[in-house]
Amino acid sequence: MSLYIASLNSGSNGNCYYVGNGQEAILVDAGISCRETERRMARIGLSMQTVKAIFVSHEHTDHISGIPVLAKKYQLPVYITDATLYNGNIDIKKEQVVAFKPYEPVQIGGLAIQAFPKFHDAAEPHSFIVNGNNVNIGIFTDIGSPCDHLALHFKHCHAAFLEANYDEEMLETGNYPRHLKNRIRGGHGHLSNKQALEVFTKHRPSYMSHLFLAHLSRDNNSPQLVKQLFNEHAGNTQIIVASRFEETAVYQVTAEQTTDSISLPKKENSPSRIKQSYTQLRLW
Repeated sequence: MSLYIASLNSGSNGNCYYVGNGQEAILVDAGISCRETERRMARIGLSMQTVKAIFVSHEHTDHISGIPVLAKKYQLPVYITDATLYNGNIDIKKEQVVAFKPYEPVQIGGLAIQAFPKFHDAAEPHSFIVNGNNVNIGIFTDIGSPCDHLALHFKHCHAAFLEANYDEEMLETGNYPRHLKNRIRGGHGHLSNKQALEVFTKHRPSYMSHLFLAHLSRDNNSPQLVKQLFNEHAGNTQIIVASRFEETAVYQVTAEQTTDSISLPKKENSPSRIKQSYTQLRLW
């Protein structure tokens, strides 16, 4: 039994991730246009007709800009928190808005989607675990720092999208102003290559078959650099760099081992609802 996954785009110019079981699918975020989403899916043999819902991680424009047209054209429910909807000012019909809560799975056909909070420069950001056919897929991007939730969920994943946004030396010596550098690496921005690699090496289960390196910075990272770094530690896990310019191939992920459902308590060093009001952190 399998799930099928692909990145349609990954980066500060737009993010959209596909997870499906052959009959139904979801998109996590929709930050590229409806037309471009359709084109990219068609090129890799996917159809929007199988997509049954959009799940929204947070309100930054590179994650939501395609939602209004996609949701209207295909009459899709949009699973989103109240704070994300309010701060994103997304133009969708009220009847298409479905609120979700962290730790409470949402069933979409044969897929179960569970959200959990993360650290990021947004109103109410969440990561997701998608389960189907005994396969767990993690979508872990736009994370300021690793937390207990990330570590514990990562340990159950057969495949994952994991942010590796910046190389620390490239960021430090680059042209960004100091205040922006500090925001990126300040705990509510993005994961560095080093932080992502530590998550991978410390918490990867033996059965993880695919790892997508996601949300790479245009100016502060290199696809070749980060892939080489992870390949040195990959073992049997295939490393794929999710591009900011094009879709990846579709990858079939099969459960070699049945994992238990995940039920996590809130912990002091894990994010809960973030009450601060943030401005958008846009990282090129």
